[in-house]
Amino acid sequence: GKTKILACAVVIEELRSKLPPEIECEIMDFGLHRTPEKLKAALQEAIDKSTGFDTIVLAFGLCGQAVLGLQSKTATLVVPRADDCIAIFLGSREAYLKEQREKPGSLFLSKGWIEGRIDDSSTPPMMPQYKLMVERYGEERAKRMQSVFASKYRLKHYKRMAFINTSSETNLDEYKETARRRAASLNLNYEEIPGSTAFMEKIADGLWDDEFVVVPAGRPISFYDFWPDANQAAMPQADFSSQ
Repeated sequence: GKTKILACAVVIEELRSKLPPEIECEIMDFGLHRTPEKLKAALQEAIDKSTGFDTIVLAFGLCGQAVLGLQSKTATLVVPRADDCIAIFLGSREAYLKEQREKPGSLFLSKGWIEGRIDDSSTPPMMPQYKLMVERYGEERAKRMQSVFASKYRLKHYKRMAFINTSSETNLDEYKETARRRAASLNLNYEEIPGSTAFMEKIADGLWDDEFVVVPAGRPISFYDFWPDANQAAMPQADFSSQ
């Protein structure tokens, strides 16, 4: 049937070259990720406007649970079974969990993240009660306090900057150098780790195996579509209590 892809701006950088020309693709603003409810609303609006398609692929992960509750009245929805786009770039949730277990405290970068000039590590939330600080100490001093807060936020819990090499990319020197500079600016160890185009190739070829959630028309996406065994096998969390 006729397929449309709603793609994250980060993922499309890796996916674009693999898509057959007949598949329509709509790119969603990455800035929406910062507020999952806004991302959810934008995705639902895009789904509702996407008429005449048998299948709509969301080239996203769970993404702060932004995809939960989404539904199409007329099309099957397909979503990678992944926590976020890092798992997509690594090729599977299993590879993602392995990284979390073996190297907790990691920031990840890829060509797509750098191409989109996206770096969450450098855009922390505003300091709590920032407006009160402005009123009490003035704007300049409040800005300096925010700068200190931002610096601590960026480094909190993190030790490593990992650049993900995807198997289909050969000329990544420029992106690797950018990742090295970002690691140095945050005082993080720099590493390169192997990625995978498995998710991208399956999306392009329409191969929906166990690594995908497939939801029929008229039913919303649920958390248990993603992780049916969530009660028995929760995602491991990094322990920073001794750091």
